[in-house]
Amino acid sequence: MDTRRTAVVTGAGRGIGAAIAQRLHALGHRVALLDVDADSAAATARELDTAGATAAAFAVDVRDPAAVQSVAGEVRREFGVPEILVNNAARTQSRSVWDIEPAEWDDVLATNLRSVFLLTRELAPAMRERGWGRVVNLASLAGQQGGLVAGAHYASSKAGVLVLTKVFAKELAASGVTVNAVAPAATRTPVMDEMDAGQLETAEAAIPVGRFGRAVEVADLVAYLCGENTGYITGATFDINGGLFMR
Repeated sequence: MDTRRTAVVTGAGRGIGAAIAQRLHALGHRVALLDVDADSAAATARELDTAGATAAAFAVDVRDPAAVQSVAGEVRREFGVPEILVNNAARTQSRSVWDIEPAEWDDVLATNLRSVFLLTRELAPAMRERGWGRVVNLASLAGQQGGLVAGAHYASSKAGVLVLTKVFAKELAASGVTVNAVAPAATRTPVMDEMDAGQLETAEAAIPVGRFGRAVEVADLVAYLCGENTGYITGATFDINGGLFMR
């Protein structure tokens, strides 16, 4: 049985999203790399397949319903009906809750949470019709414990992702489509370059394993959940946090 499938990864231009795209592509899947940053997504896609036959970049603002609908059509025409969706796109802004402007709050929630709602509603119905599908949503330890480093809006959006994961999991469970969340703690990505060095040093020192996570570690977990033998796992949140949150 041919288990090569079409996968959509949002926020795939760099960091965890790029690592996930690389891992899924290495497993033989066709990968659509979605990102608002067209150049970074295109560069990552070229690293995977210079010809663009099995990996291609698609520029999209995942906050915009019309843009999401349009790019979904592009992906279907290019690679066929997606059966794997990884909702990874996110915006992080380190700022005190007292300093967050309403416009910034709305933008972070739209990028991190509404995008999961939009992409899943756009792509999951076809998975349901075909009787197989995998949706993995990137949450965060901040969404479980109310992290301060990444901002209250970021933490709130990721808490919402955990609940939305359960809602979609219940809706789709009987149709062969699983929906799960992966909740990393701080992971070494380019986003960290924009954060306060002192706060990062303090955060790293508090991790029991003594270091930040690696993007490839998160990607391997996501790839597992997208596999053929994970149909009995749905509505779950998988922690990958170096021992910061044990349960």
